[in-house]
Amino acid sequence: MWFIVIGVVMLLMNFAGIGPIGEWTWADRWWAMLLPFVLAAAWWAWADASGMTQRKAMDKDDAKRVARRQKSMESLGLGPKKKKR
Repeated sequence: MWFIVIGVVMLLMNFAGIGPIGEWTWADRWWAMLLPFVLAAAWWAWADASGMTQRKAMDKDDAKRVARRQKSMESLGLGPKKKKR
């Protein structure tokens, strides 16, 4: 995600003429302007191929399941004992 943000900021700076990136021409620095987008595509391909994306989705599902079970147990009165005063 950060590669996309960096790429968009670089494009906006180039089109607006801000800073040293604004002085770049497409003929000279096209590779530098497109590099963040290529890196983002490579990152996403690696994350999918390594299973990292699926593991994160499974962890998120597990956390939801645990929270749902805990909420159900508390609503049934089977949660942790509370101290009485």
